[in-house]
Amino acid sequence: MEDEEAEAVLRAVGRQIKAWREAAGLRQVELGTAIGYGEEMVSSVERGRRVPKPDFLDRTDEVVGAGGKVSAMKADVERARYPKKVRDLANLERDTTELGAYAALHVHGLLQTPEYAYALYAMRRPSYTEEEIERLVAARMARKSLFDRVPFTQITFVQEEATLLRPIGGKLVLQKQLEHLVEMSQLRHVEIQVMPTACEEHAGMMGSIQVLKLRDGKTLAHTEGQLYSRVISDPREAQVMEMRYGMIRTQALTPPASLALIKEVLKCET
Repeated sequence: MEDEEAEAVLRAVGRQIKAWREAAGLRQVELGTAIGYGEEMVSSVERGRRVPKPDFLDRTDEVVGAGGKVSAMKADVERARYPKKVRDLANLERDTTELGAYAALHVHGLLQTPEYAYALYAMRRPSYTEEEIERLVAARMARKSLFDRVPFTQITFVQEEATLLRPIGGKLVLQKQLEHLVEMSQLRHVEIQVMPTACEEHAGMMGSIQVLKLRDGKTLAHTEGQLYSRVISDPREAQVMEMRYGMIRTQALTPPASLALIKEVLKCET
């Protein structure tokens, strides 16, 4: 776990599960057999080392006769499932009326398919464990609920042309990712633009940018580097980021021209 808040939640959940298990007179191996999990998984959950899935909690609740008290912890566990920086960013995104993002190196997280996101995390060094990758992919996919929220958040993206060509995860993964971009571009509240590699003027050479306009009228920005994720709340700095993103949008292809380019690249990939 990478933050104290999540660790505290998982330790508390683990203690409750252990208490209910012992009250039911069950050993860890017996509980595991009854709910369809291994003894090691039960032990890890009780120690706060592993994040229990919803069905783990529901089955445990039924087996130990907790009357819904174990199942009731699912909401807290779900929040703890995701890394802190993802939780913080998701909270900000839920409070936005407008969101704009320029992605320089890969398809933006909010536009990624699960397979594409998995491939990105799988190539990280030092390497993640399989459980860590699954947790990170689930967190990234959970952020996509932003697209379904009503009233709609107006969302714009500018993708570097190279991100449409780089075969992250292999040809089939890229093909499915491009198809997803085409689908997302059909949403009324979503616009996707492409920054051509041949463009001489480029206001985004300092890297990826995300600009968020909150319901209370404030404008924030978000940047992410190799080892950090930073929310920019200073009004003057946020204004600079907003200006840069606006310039990037004017330099990029229009949404219709961008869609045509994505389809052209997709045609070459199939």
